[in-house]
Amino acid sequence: MSNSSPDPSRKRKGRKKKPTPRRKQQRPPPLYPAGGGLFGHPVMDHAELTTEQVLKRDIPWESYMANKLISGTCLQLLRRYDHKPESQRGPLLDEDGPSYVRVFLNILRNISKEDTVEYVLALIDEMLAVNPKRAALFYDNSLSGEDIYDPFLRLLLKGNWFVQEKSCKILTQIISARPKMQNGIVPNGEASNSKSKLTSTQDVLRGLVDWLCSQLRNPTHPNCSVPTAMHCLATLLREQYVRALFVQADGVKLLIPLISPASTQQSIQLLYETCLCIWLLSFYDAAVDYLSTTRVMPRLVEVVKGSTKEKVVRVVIMSIRNLLAKGAFAAQMIDLGLPHIVQNLKAQAWTDEDLLDALNQLEIGLKDNLKKLSSFEKYKQQVLLGHLDWSPMHKDPSFWRENINNFEENDFQILRVLMTIIDTSADTTALAVACYDLSQFLQYHPSGRIVVADLKAKDRVMKLMNHENAEVRKNALLCVQRLFLGAKYASFLQT
Repeated sequence: MSNSSPDPSRKRKGRKKKPTPRRKQQRPPPLYPAGGGLFGHPVMDHAELTTEQVLKRDIPWESYMANKLISGTCLQLLRRYDHKPESQRGPLLDEDGPSYVRVFLNILRNISKEDTVEYVLALIDEMLAVNPKRAALFYDNSLSGEDIYDPFLRLLLKGNWFVQEKSCKILTQIISARPKMQNGIVPNGEASNSKSKLTSTQDVLRGLVDWLCSQLRNPTHPNCSVPTAMHCLATLLREQYVRALFVQADGVKLLIPLISPASTQQSIQLLYETCLCIWLLSFYDAAVDYLSTTRVMPRLVEVVKGSTKEKVVRVVIMSIRNLLAKGAFAAQMIDLGLPHIVQNLKAQAWTDEDLLDALNQLEIGLKDNLKKLSSFEKYKQQVLLGHLDWSPMHKDPSFWRENINNFEENDFQILRVLMTIIDTSADTTALAVACYDLSQFLQYHPSGRIVVADLKAKDRVMKLMNHENAEVRKNALLCVQRLFLGAKYASFLQT
């Protein structure tokens, strides 16, 4: 008998003893694929079922043998194994593990009774939990003709939540343990020149990634779907092929909302595994390209500022370190104040050597990038292209002190372009930055007021003091104030 809660609607029907036709008419419509299972139960029926509860069941193996669903040999193996402690099961698996794997696979393939399917999945899950290396048993030569993936892939798509979760975790462990191709033999027992129809690893990985993404988009279980998906992805994304599948499935964006400060143990683990996935994806250029279009960096920085859990800080810092040299991430990091955050982190008493090394590398990398980002050539290119934004150099005093004389090049070409931007640009950020840069020139150049006056800048900037955008008005006012005060008093004005 099953320990799981029966379907309430079925229970009521049994008490009323209605005729079969009436019972069929009143049977609830199947809930799969909208949210149900292979066995006629809603997926949530067994949502809270635990492995321990399932393993307390007594499965009628003798009846299955009598009905020729399992063989006599299977029954003997099950009698030795079932309801035995690990101290007895361990030696059995060491001695004849592949035979037990074959028994489990045959049951999942031939028996559809829900209680039994759940029970066998719980047995396999427990077997692998005690010793993950047992996943290699599925690749024993004696199982070369078995389709070791299909039973789990099928149940992953059709079972209730307990069945789905166990199938997903087991399949993840098994496929991650597959051996490399040797002597013409590929995983799942299929010879490289074989025409058999065994499920390919590519099909399994594609099916897994699709299912995991679907759980992140529309969780089957309100509390367990996302943690389960992230736990499996943190293993699967170690493979380059899976990273490609994940990007193709538009899965990267599903991770970003999960990157936020955590407090409970469960949420900390979810955050850790999410950030671990980001770290794994940081080795794949297509994923990095997508990440650059998201708010991943502000979220990572927010996490590292507020987290005290060493493993979380480590994986975030290592992710940031990997992203430092890619795209525009370096400028983002500096804008977000990461150099100061790294200094604060280095002052803390961490024990993880990988974290300490990553912090040192990140500190050096940020310093190098700050120099590059503050170079006059980069600034000049930005101005000439009219692509002004609040990159670090604009508010870096050392940049203005070191480069103020460079503004004299080509008869103050940079200033004249800034004035053109002020006159013609419709971009409020560009207008605000242009006004600010002009005010910085007024502050740092000894003849700033004379040069700017020759450009007839006063009236042109004053027009922006009535601009509808507050940031533009603020920086236009600052520029005009410095124009009137001159360099001697300009430094007293707040920026």
